[in-house]
Amino acid sequence: MIKVLFVCMGNICRSPTAEGVFRHLLKRHGLENKVEVDSAGTHGYHVGESPDLRTQRAALERGYDLSQIRARRVAPQDLEYFDLVLAMDKNNLDSLRRMAPPDKQDRIKLLMDYSENFDDDEVPDPFYGLGYDFDLVIDMVEDAAKGLAKALKKRLS
Repeated sequence: MIKVLFVCMGNICRSPTAEGVFRHLLKRHGLENKVEVDSAGTHGYHVGESPDLRTQRAALERGYDLSQIRARRVAPQDLEYFDLVLAMDKNNLDSLRRMAPPDKQDRIKLLMDYSENFDDDEVPDPFYGLGYDFDLVIDMVEDAAKGLAKALKKRLS
């Protein structure tokens, strides 16, 4: 079993989107029993809350139900437990690297490292943006999730 954690700042927009999209993709490829998925935030602003309603609406329009996800904060033990910790941007990547012990640094990466069609390093935070920003996040996450699924499928075989 490979364990993957998606991380953004508050765990109400980008990382729950990545969790929902990736779960959906794993089911479609029959890998849901081989890959464990979760999401968290580097800050505890929204602990216990559902994803942002705009995030849920945009995701649902594409067939992803995020309603069961609840925000939580990254804990130090997450950096020991998860095999792959994927940050949505460089600020959160840096926060994770400061938290992680030296021997766990290699498991922390940017989600967009797996992108096949975007040149961007970071998934932009849509929280203060407009409706189309949430759609862009899903476009980017879907693309990176496909690349991630291919990489994990190779690793599992």
